[in-house]
Amino acid sequence: MPCRRIVRRMAAATAFVWLLAPCLICEASESERQGAQALVNAAIRQTNSEQALKQLWQATDIDPTLEESYIYLGMYYQSREQFSEVARVYKKLVRYHPSVTGFCNVGEADLGLRPPNYDEALKYFRKAYSLDPQSARVALRIGQILTIQGNRAEARRFLKQASEDPEDLGFASEAKRELRAF
Repeated sequence: MPCRRIVRRMAAATAFVWLLAPCLICEASESERQGAQALVNAAIRQTNSEQALKQLWQATDIDPTLEESYIYLGMYYQSREQFSEVARVYKKLVRYHPSVTGFCNVGEADLGLRPPNYDEALKYFRKAYSLDPQSARVALRIGQILTIQGNRAEARRFLKQASEDPEDLGFASEAKRELRAF
């Protein structure tokens, strides 16, 4: 039976981040996990995309902690530029697997909406930043959003941080271009 227990939110060290602990509270049985994985595998082989979507969503109901089902759902919706669905999928994923990549995927999806949802995107990029404050990608996106929102002082701080990352030259170069435009 899929887990239907209520997951309590626990305040994290920062005011704007909530950690969810479903993996500790809501563990699928081995047979549920295998059933969910079988649905994902069947969806991958499926030629009917509507049937594949149905199987992937069923897999998330059976084992909500199985990352692979969310990744394929996100890729499907991304390929069709259905950014609200991309955001919905990754928001569900980060409840079970909070990660920099997951939070960034939600933020990027919110930026892909027409019109972009800058406030929501910023919220998720800040969550990613709380997990990896050294990420040039995350600092760049936060700086770009803050620039659009008119918060130039804070934007400059994030863009400067991103521009100084010697390991992430692509994002560093983009941040330098943004700073020159100030």
